[in-house]
Amino acid sequence: MFFERPESGDVSVLVHIEFHNGETQYGPEEFVELATSAGIAPVAVVTGTRQKPDPKFFIGKGKLDEVREIVEREEAQVVLFDHALSPSQERNLEESLQCRVLDRTGLILDIFAQRARTHEGKLQVELAQLQHMATRLVRGWTHLERQKGGIGVRGGPGETQLESDRRQLRERITSIQKRLDKVSSQRDQNRRARDRSAVPTVSLVGYTNAGKSTLFNFITGAEVFAADQLFATLDPTLRRLDLAQVGAVVLADTVGFIRQLPHKLIKAFQATLKESSEADLLLHVVDASDVNRDENVGHVNAVLKEIDADEIPTLLIFNKIDALSNVEPRIDRNEDGLPYRVWLSAKDGTGIDLLRQAIAEVLAIDVIRETLVLPASAGRLRAMLFEQGAVLSETYDDAGSSVLKICIPKNDYLTILANAGVKPESGLSAFMQDRQELDPWLLD
Repeated sequence: MFFERPESGDVSVLVHIEFHNGETQYGPEEFVELATSAGIAPVAVVTGTRQKPDPKFFIGKGKLDEVREIVEREEAQVVLFDHALSPSQERNLEESLQCRVLDRTGLILDIFAQRARTHEGKLQVELAQLQHMATRLVRGWTHLERQKGGIGVRGGPGETQLESDRRQLRERITSIQKRLDKVSSQRDQNRRARDRSAVPTVSLVGYTNAGKSTLFNFITGAEVFAADQLFATLDPTLRRLDLAQVGAVVLADTVGFIRQLPHKLIKAFQATLKESSEADLLLHVVDASDVNRDENVGHVNAVLKEIDADEIPTLLIFNKIDALSNVEPRIDRNEDGLPYRVWLSAKDGTGIDLLRQAIAEVLAIDVIRETLVLPASAGRLRAMLFEQGAVLSETYDDAGSSVLKICIPKNDYLTILANAGVKPESGLSAFMQDRQELDPWLLD
């Protein structure tokens, strides 16, 4: 009997199995949300427990019969598994159930394909889909018949359809990767330009549906799509934000994370996630009303480690306090007095001013804000400060010296001083003091 893979539909049966392997177990609620976010209508959720997956069908024979009965009764068109299935398991399940089968990775890829809006986002999603599809080139055995070759009178065995499909997939993946490399190169140029102008980058990260885009819109006045659903936005958005004591910063809103986020997606979205991995500060947005908030924080931290962003200074943002009782907006500080957590509500704007204050305090640690009085002999230093974009204003005193108000990262400032051959009269200690004047300056 030949089996042709059916098309997907909107009526689905969900399968969620818990395994006794010592790991933390999660209910099917999030998976139901994922299916709903994809526009699929779940008619039943089949749950169960096992010691380990069945190598052929992932689930046991009894559970397979139960799923098949529901599929036939409800006329379901797709069965979704809240797990990663091997290509052979997916093929065997489709042959047995006579309907389309998708695993967790396939469902997330489908959601991403629906939500991508920019050219870059669509390329990233297509790359992840093709990489996933490359291991699942199964459309029934009749599809895999050999094409007739063109050598000799009767022709040789030729190339199988499977080989042809794989070759075309490899060519398409290579083409998309080259285009994404070009996009990544453009992003790197923009990032280097921001670095040259000493503009810090602050990146929003967090579990999906924690309220990142809502917070981004409120604090910047942007109009990024925000909704109470998983993966509401995928494409990165950057906006300028002016903060007291720091000046202009770039705020970036990126894709949300989720437990068991497919590695293919992390790899495909490297260019987007680079906004987070090379940021000066991460704002880790947490849904404070979620009973699983601590576990969600752990899942986000795991992804940050995978993209080499786990060493970046991070400020926890406990959002959605409007859904909690007796919780007021506040800043929690560590033993050194520095902010490490802010409680707020992006929905009504409660605590946004505290967030601005906390961001400014954290960034100001490594930012020099001084008024410098430079004589004419320090013209080289003056030129380098202007070139770096560190000068906020310039006036002249009665002696004809240049009075510069500067804002610049500490490391960049030290580099400029070294390159200009200039040092403060009393050394680094005087340089770091919060004074309105540092005068006179001496040339080495």
